[in-house]
Amino acid sequence: MARKLRLEYEGAIYHVMNRGDRREAIFKDDSDRECFLKTLDECCTKTDWQVHALCLMSNHFHLVVETPKGNLVAGMKWFLGTYTGRFNRRHKLFGHLFSGRYKALIVDGSGSGYLRTVCDYVHLNPVRARLLNQDQKLAAYRWGSYRWYLERPGKRPKWVRVDRLLGEMGIPKDSAAGRKEFARRMELRRWEGRAGEWKGVRRGWCLGGKGFRKELLAQMSQRVGASHYGAERQESGEEKAERIVVEELKRRRWTEKDLQERRKGDLGKVKMALRLRRESIMTLKWIAQRLQMGSWTNVANCLANKAK
Repeated sequence: MARKLRLEYEGAIYHVMNRGDRREAIFKDDSDRECFLKTLDECCTKTDWQVHALCLMSNHFHLVVETPKGNLVAGMKWFLGTYTGRFNRRHKLFGHLFSGRYKALIVDGSGSGYLRTVCDYVHLNPVRARLLNQDQKLAAYRWGSYRWYLERPGKRPKWVRVDRLLGEMGIPKDSAAGRKEFARRMELRRWEGRAGEWKGVRRGWCLGGKGFRKELLAQMSQRVGASHYGAERQESGEEKAERIVVEELKRRRWTEKDLQERRKGDLGKVKMALRLRRESIMTLKWIAQRLQMGSWTNVANCLANKAK
């Protein structure tokens, strides 16, 4: 059976969730959790993702992410693949870490309350899992984005976005008073427990009103196959990478001819490759071809030597 296509568009919001293979742990300790967050930080830098909510559990994770560039698929491929590789190397393992495809529920971010619903679901996950006792505040759980909502903007990761959720809650400003009100409402929210309130988050493929669902179905009807999606997401990744190359050439006052004539291991080329690896999702093969650095293994060696 063919896989369902991922619907991607600029500004889309998703509730992403994935579990460990055979429901085994994807985090063995806090160092793994730190590695996951570091990898997410790198991914957001590469893709320009904005994170509205996040929660790490022992054998799965929840992520509410907005994609201004419409690049969920390419970003998740890099993110999950990179974290899996790092996890396996640290624990001297090999093979799959995650169980099949990740779930990606498309969320209506128009301000109608659907984003708040899914963010509440994620932020209250430690409560449902009974990881907090009645005397503990929600912020006592370290491995989620809720505690970042209570901190000043300068103390949050730059990819965490709080204004949309606060807006849906009627909190006009990300101020000390606004953050205090957010905490008060969330502490009350943990005890409400309405029957069936999370059904829409756990099931289905989208969370939104009839109009939102209708628009998505119209977009899906225009998709002709997986090859269309592959070209679309590759274009998005290449657009950003090309912009970086143009910026670097201009900064160095180089032309395309300079890329042709300079040696494969030229320091300027290596620095450009380093930025492309840090800020884009393009492969070593693509970078090698674009910067005329020979084989992808040469690029890998140059970057490894630069990191020493």
